[in-house]
Amino acid sequence: MELLKLKERLEIATQVGESHFREFKSAFQGPPSAKSQRDIKDVCQDISKTLVAFANADGGELFVGVEDDGTITGIQYDDELINVLLKAPTTYVLKTTPLPTTKALIINYEGKKVLYFSIPKGLEYVYVTSDGKCLKRKDLESIPISPDSIHIEREEIISREYDRAFIDNAKITDLDNDLLQEVAHGFSKTISVEKYLQHLDLAEFNGDDLKLRRAALLLFAKNPLKWHPRLQVRILKVKGTKLEAGKNYNVLNDETVSGNILTIIESAWDKLRPFLTETKMSSDAMFKTQIIYPDLACKEALINAIAHRDYSIEGRGIEVYVYDDRLEIKSPGMLLSTIKIDDLEKCIGIHQSRNSYIAKVLKEVGYMRELGEGFRRIYELMESHELSKPTLFNENKSFTISFSQKLVYTEDEKIWLDNFKSLDLSREERAIIRLGAKGELLSPKQIWDTVGIVDTDVYRSYIEKLRKKGVLVSEISKTRAVLLAKKTHKDKKSIPRFRIIIPKNESEKMNIQAEPLDSSDYAKIFVENVHYDCQEEDIFNEFSKFGEIDSVIIPRDRTSKKGKGFAYVEFSNNDSVQLALEYQPPIFIKNRKIRIKKYKRNIKSEAKS
Repeated sequence: MELLKLKERLEIATQVGESHFREFKSAFQGPPSAKSQRDIKDVCQDISKTLVAFANADGGELFVGVEDDGTITGIQYDDELINVLLKAPTTYVLKTTPLPTTKALIINYEGKKVLYFSIPKGLEYVYVTSDGKCLKRKDLESIPISPDSIHIEREEIISREYDRAFIDNAKITDLDNDLLQEVAHGFSKTISVEKYLQHLDLAEFNGDDLKLRRAALLLFAKNPLKWHPRLQVRILKVKGTKLEAGKNYNVLNDETVSGNILTIIESAWDKLRPFLTETKMSSDAMFKTQIIYPDLACKEALINAIAHRDYSIEGRGIEVYVYDDRLEIKSPGMLLSTIKIDDLEKCIGIHQSRNSYIAKVLKEVGYMRELGEGFRRIYELMESHELSKPTLFNENKSFTISFSQKLVYTEDEKIWLDNFKSLDLSREERAIIRLGAKGELLSPKQIWDTVGIVDTDVYRSYIEKLRKKGVLVSEISKTRAVLLAKKTHKDKKSIPRFRIIIPKNESEKMNIQAEPLDSSDYAKIFVENVHYDCQEEDIFNEFSKFGEIDSVIIPRDRTSKKGKGFAYVEFSNNDSVQLALEYQPPIFIKNRKIRIKKYKRNIKSEAKS
């Protein structure tokens, strides 16, 4: 291998010019016809500032004795002063932030002396000159920058690399084999766990054994705390609106859930969910459970925190604070520098993840949808539940999302809802009534999507309650809706049928003709792993071989209109359900293997209603 000689390096440098990695400094000053030597101190300061900027960026090389245009003018100082210049990387840099090993050499070129300095990228310190200047190289300039900004950049690089690093002493026996097999078999009944890990890019075979990425351990570890000391979610119920300390410590309940990522999602959610509702005595002396925060919005935020937290911060876990007036989920690590709070608040899709391997697996197993959809869904759910938008905080090496109990309406909606003040309406009932503010007919699907219903019994309960209160009437019968659906090739739940009205008195409520509530026992199945672009017709065509289908429901995102990865199919009788459940060959829709489960009636949701 031929080595590049210093003279050749100088010649090439003057030909290609200055760059992000190269700087020229002249030892002279004044007009071309009257050049004089620069003060030695000024040149020393130039050397220190340039090398500090290179060390704080990506490294680089400095030539002293070359003009900006590449002309070699050399230096004419005596040997003693040249020695001062060569020592400038040490004497003119803050002693507590010494530069990484720096080359400092003299190049003799055609009778002229040029000083050559070369420095690598530095990682041990944020480097500062002796007079307190912190600089960083950007393109062709050395620009002033705060030390904190460099710290944040470096920490972000470390955090982005954390989940993808291979761990030398980790073996497949360190993973929870039962959990791994369950997830792998959800993808394919025949795939081995080793091949599934490679499919997810969580492992690579190096010819001798399987090398595991850190993401594999965070997701599937048998003993998670061996690999990360704070793989946990701590949930605190605080009395009041502020966390106190000492003798005024006001935490009523403090629980910490630990485990690998795939188990902690469900276990933490089970601990958090009871705090999302409250039971109060109603006007008719009955205890009723009311939703404080939307379940789906809070679970989305919890999963988001687990998926995107900075795992390189090993001294802290995720913390959830349940105050009297709000709920906060605080995760270690600030947002990536490319993501702004303003973009999240405007629901602009952000397609980036700090933990790309973790996010990929969570999407694969169905916990996450497309990147950038999570916050959009959270904001939509809060709006549909008449709650103010979440508040986001990005500070002190943490990211926090805060859910408030404060209701929010437009002026027109307030006027509309004032007409129903005398009624004892739940938040969900108000959300349905709010839909009717413009006098338009409402479809069952609108009601399902607005309230976030996933249970037919809950839907029926809301409809019946609003009918009894005299505020909802059916203007199109269910039979007529079925005929219109067939004629327009739409799902019958998309056909507008109901109108919200303002009853004048109690007698008018009694005169409203209520359509008999459909109380039949629907034969229903739950379909998982549905492609996000799947249409109701795709599912209808695939499952019609098992019997007559009454309805297909694919819950969808209100903005993107994409599915959420699951669907419900209602058959006319239970025999069809049995045929579907017992069907052995795998079913593929849009090249994705789907999973079928018997629909389970949500008794808890029904009880809340």
